[in-house]
Formats: sequence, C-alpha cells, structure tokens
Amino acid sequence: MAAIFRLSIKQLAGPWRLLLLFLLAALPVGLTLLLTLAQGEDETSNSGYINFLDGLLISAVMPVISLVLATTAFGNEVEDHTLNYLVLKPISRYKIVLAKLLATLVIGCPLVVISGVAAILIGDGGMGAKLVVLDSTPQAVAAVGIALLLGSLTYSSLFTWAGLMSTNAMYYALVYVVLWEGVVSSFLGGIRYLSVRGYTLGLVHGLDERSFGELADRVIEFPAALVGVVAVTAGFFLLTVKRLHDMDVP
Repeated sequence: MAAIFRLSIKQLAGPWRLLLLFLLAALPVGLTLLLTLAQGEDETSNSGYINFLDGLLISAVMPVISLVLATTAFGNEVEDHTLNYLVLKPISRYKIVLAKLLATLVIGCPLVVISGVAAILIGDGGMGAKLVVLDSTPQAVAAVGIALLLGSLTYSSLFTWAGLMSTNAMYYALVYVVLWEGVVSSFLGGIRYLSVRGYTLGLVHGLDERSFGELADRVIEFPAALVGVVAVTAGFFLLTVKRLHDMDVP
C-alpha cells in the first residue's frame, strides 16, 4: 500500500498540475486581500465573507481541486493499460483505493484548507466581512477548516469512483459541479440534503453558529450534514472498490 501511495503522489504531483492547483487555491486569498484593501474596516456584517466562502471557495475552488486530482487518481494506469499490473499485486482492492484516495487528499486538502483559513483571517480584518463576534475567530477558523477538510474528502471519494467509471470523468465531474452543486442546489432547498456543497455549509454553520448565523436559513441541519458526509464518502469508497474488483482489466 505504501508503494502505491508513493507512486500515486508522484503521478499526481506534476509541476504544471501543482501550479494550476496552487493558483486556484490562491484565488480566494488574493481576492479577499484585494477586497479588504479596497473596502477597509466594516464591523456591521459578515455577509460579505459568508457569500464569498459559499460562492467561490465551497462552490468552485474546493470541488475543482478535488476533481482535478481524484478523477485522474487511476488515470495513468487506465490510459497506459497498466492497471492490470496494479490489481495483480498481492494487495486487497480496498487498500489500492485507499492509497489512491489518500494521495489525492495529501495534495489537495492542504491547499483547500489553507486557502479557506487564510481568507477568513484576512476577511476578519475588513472587506465588509469582519466577523460580528470577534472572540469566536478561532472557532470560526476551526469550523471552516474542518468543513473544507471533510468536504474535500467527500468530493475526492466521489470523483475517484468517477475516474474508474469513465476516461472522461473530469468533464462529467465539472458538469456535475456546475449544474448540480452550483445551480440546482442553490434554488431547490431539498437538494441540499444530496449536495456536498450543502453538507459543507451545514458543517460550517453547525460548528460555529455564532459567527455564521446568517447561514441558518440556507443550510441543512448539522447532524444531517455529518451523516451525509459519512454516507457519501463511505458509499463511493465501497463502490470504487467494487468497480476495481469487477472491471475487465486488459
């Protein structure tokens, strides 16, 4: 398993891919800084940061980073027709999938979490997004960090399965993110119970209701969000293991 993990890290950590991911992760931080410098101090509302967190970081940056990595976790083996060498090794399928999933998380999660934490720390100083309850800033940082970590884990499990299902998984995943997570879940409240974006926002609010109270009318309950994360992550992990076991490897 350790050898597969190291090989996967090497495959996923190409210089151009890392540069793209770094730029994506830096986008929320850079925009937050620019807005902070432009608007200055404003302690009246944290609506600006909440909308920024949802509209850019959770709805776009987190899923895109996850899909770029996870849909290609098995990409080299599938495209080069070397997957058979991998599955013929004396190692169980679930350990192979776990190694691939961990590799995507090791590369992608730090970028997403650091981006969110840095943005909230900068936003706490201005941009019309200064947190109303300043004493809760550490809790708000922890809430955002944990929610982004679990959201990235959920997306990675889903997109790793998609990468084994189709060689065009990246394009399908992008359509899913834009339409289902971005558009449909914004207008249909019930869809939030079937949305990784909905789970992530529910976790942010549930972990720090004081700082993110304005999310109350557009998030699902914290227990439902937590159950959703566990169910989707575990479910698609098992589906990936099953797919790897059942697929006809040349």
